[in-house]
Amino acid sequence: MRIVIAEDDPLLREGIGAVLVAEGHEVVAAVGDGDLLLEAVERHEPDVAVVDVRMPPTHTDEGVRAAVEARRRRPGLPVLVLSAYVERAFATDLLSQGSAGLGYLLKERVGRVETFVQALEHVARGGTAIDPEVVAQLVARPDPRMARLTAREREVLSLMAEGRGNAAIAQELVVTDGAVHKHIRSIFAKLDLPPSDDADRRVTAVLHYLENR
Repeated sequence: MRIVIAEDDPLLREGIGAVLVAEGHEVVAAVGDGDLLLEAVERHEPDVAVVDVRMPPTHTDEGVRAAVEARRRRPGLPVLVLSAYVERAFATDLLSQGSAGLGYLLKERVGRVETFVQALEHVARGGTAIDPEVVAQLVARPDPRMARLTAREREVLSLMAEGRGNAAIAQELVVTDGAVHKHIRSIFAKLDLPPSDDADRRVTAVLHYLENR
């Protein structure tokens, strides 16, 4: 897997690169700001990009804006965003454009090599990987629709928000695939998400869950 890293902290940038190389991946570029990220993506056409949320010059949202622009220039480019802490607006801005091939992890996960690498590989395959802590903090505001869900349906939706497929959810909850499918249909109904050709109901349900709007 060919990877571009965009992280302004040299030590963390080198550390992430070393971890990925040790896992058998190729780091084709490691840069320190959003402009260099865009250049690297165009030049190397990586399989996935790892991007810090905050980068120079203002250390606010340059990483997120660069990630969104990179996905605009190369539709479908998988991106794993790293943040020191949960930043609600940045997470929902990214997810609002679709969650396929997108991840949002806290930087503390990088030290857990297996978790980090698995999340990156899942995103590179087109999956979604959202840090459980991000999910927990983004659901802080109440949503009347969420009150309709049972405790088990909330568990299922939380795992969906982490990017788990039906089989993985069934394994985690020790239930059948059929039971998971039934729970998801119930979630869609309770969140007022009728079948539609224009939207992925799974993504929409996760966004409702994350945004609580």
